[in-house]
Amino acid sequence: MEQTYVMVKPDGVERGLIGEIVTRIEKKGLKIVAGKLMQIDRELAEKHYAEHIGKSFFEDLIGFITSGPVFAMVLEGDDAIATARRMMGKTNPLEADPGTIRADYAIHTNRNVIHGSDSLESAKREIQLFFAPQEILSYQKAIDTWI
Repeated sequence: MEQTYVMVKPDGVERGLIGEIVTRIEKKGLKIVAGKLMQIDRELAEKHYAEHIGKSFFEDLIGFITSGPVFAMVLEGDDAIATARRMMGKTNPLEADPGTIRADYAIHTNRNVIHGSDSLESAKREIQLFFAPQEILSYQKAIDTWI
């Protein structure tokens, strides 16, 4: 089973969208194997967004992601990365397909409600940044045989 990292960003948490997003994830058939509400500090934010260091938007990005709590998750399932990315929609909500999380709940690219790993390498790195191994659970759901 493939795992991916997904995070409801501060704007999504503050707008009360955690439940709606989790519901969509579970209805799609992805399994949440870890999840926590947390406050990201600057050090963790810089590690998470290391590929953007030096870019003009870096400080705004760090300021935003540390501005309030996030809901971090590890999802598991067949093609979990691609499935989660399709559910989220394009980074720019105005270009996201109708019915995606970003199309339904976001307006601005820099406040787009949700983050998800874009590759297997990113997923592994992000999961290790946000979760200790003992926080990631392995369990069977009765519905697993149907999905």
